[in-house]
Amino acid sequence: MQSIILRKYGEARLPRYTSYPTAPRFSQAIGADTYEGWLSELPASDPVSLYLHIPFCRSMCWYCGCHTTISRKDQPILDYLDALREEIRIVADRAPKGLRVDEVHFGGGTPTIIEPAEFASLMELLRQRFEFTAAASIAIEIDPRTLTADMAKTLGTAGVGRASLGVQSFDPVVQKAVNRIQSKEQTAEAVDGLRRHGVARINFDLIYGLPHQTVQSCVDTATAAVAMKPDRLAVFGYAHVPAFKKHQRMIEEAALPDSAARSEQASAIAETLAAAGYRQIGLDHFGQPDDDLVLAQQTGTLRRNFQGYTTDSCNTLLGFGASAIGRTEEGYIQNDVAPGLYARHVSAGRLATSKGYRLSAEDRVRAAIIERLMCDFEADVPTICASHGFEPARILDTAGRLEELMQDGVLDMTEGFIRVRQDQRFVIRAVAAAFDAYLDQSLRAHSKAA
Repeated sequence: MQSIILRKYGEARLPRYTSYPTAPRFSQAIGADTYEGWLSELPASDPVSLYLHIPFCRSMCWYCGCHTTISRKDQPILDYLDALREEIRIVADRAPKGLRVDEVHFGGGTPTIIEPAEFASLMELLRQRFEFTAAASIAIEIDPRTLTADMAKTLGTAGVGRASLGVQSFDPVVQKAVNRIQSKEQTAEAVDGLRRHGVARINFDLIYGLPHQTVQSCVDTATAAVAMKPDRLAVFGYAHVPAFKKHQRMIEEAALPDSAARSEQASAIAETLAAAGYRQIGLDHFGQPDDDLVLAQQTGTLRRNFQGYTTDSCNTLLGFGASAIGRTEEGYIQNDVAPGLYARHVSAGRLATSKGYRLSAEDRVRAAIIERLMCDFEADVPTICASHGFEPARILDTAGRLEELMQDGVLDMTEGFIRVRQDQRFVIRAVAAAFDAYLDQSLRAHSKAA
């Protein structure tokens, strides 16, 4: 039965639902003028989150699906940072004064590609323009291969409390096949340096489904990762889309595992982490028993946003940098993807918003249902609908795939309360997709972009 479910649902290219509606629904109808209005209407008393995108790396990892640019020189990065600082000033000037910040996340690319002094300056500007709460959480994504001792020290001094380190695989054969050579010793040294300077919470990113990857190499990587005692691990399946990400054409397609092998690899990693005492969080995260994501899942307060699973409860996310996505109560906004276009907008003193999406009342209901499914593997549809003033039938009657999912033994539903069966949780995205009113349009948009 599992193999049938895997073939039917596991191979479908479905969204990860870090937002709803998903990014293919964004349009140019929502631009800088709309975002400026949304910023001016932000409740001054509500805390916000900040996301800063640094779209540069020193070399390209062939599996990468991020918006990033390879730069061997520092000047393009310095020019970009000038634009980023200007955008921070522009956004802060258009938002209510004294906005409180609860969460900050630096993503990439490789955020630690910038010099320590530049990072310290950037943090100083953020603290000048916004009011950081006493418990504000600051996190950053790191490539252990380029992390210096000076940068680790600067991160600790600046108040960074969590670092997410890219590991992917410790198998030398796999590393060569994806153009990312990174030893266990190199990774352990980065972890030790971060902890020594006060960056106490460490995350690792692992990937399965890479070329030449086997169940045993996945287990070996997970075992080596556990030995470094990260607080949390994110375990993602590689998405091979060479028509969309042209550098992925460097990957030998014949060396990629099939869907059955990918499933075995994911299960082997999960079993290895569980045996080491980690608790599974949602679809693809694992944490130590006292990790805040684990505790949030236990209390039903786990959330999901563009960084994946989170405890961030802010209703507003201000995105800074090329391709950065933000969110307000009104909807989503995204900056121009190309760093050059982005920089031209902000150097002219205007917001860099290129597209976005205004949420409807029905969007909010569907988003709430999808989030609970992705976080809890269950959703009380009538209760969620009632909290939004919606009739459950209006949502359930349009979720045509639910009946098929029930018949296939993926989920149970009683009076609108949906619970995904324990052994079928690996296809949770198929269940969430049943509530996606735009799914077919989004998939066509993905196909067209590719």
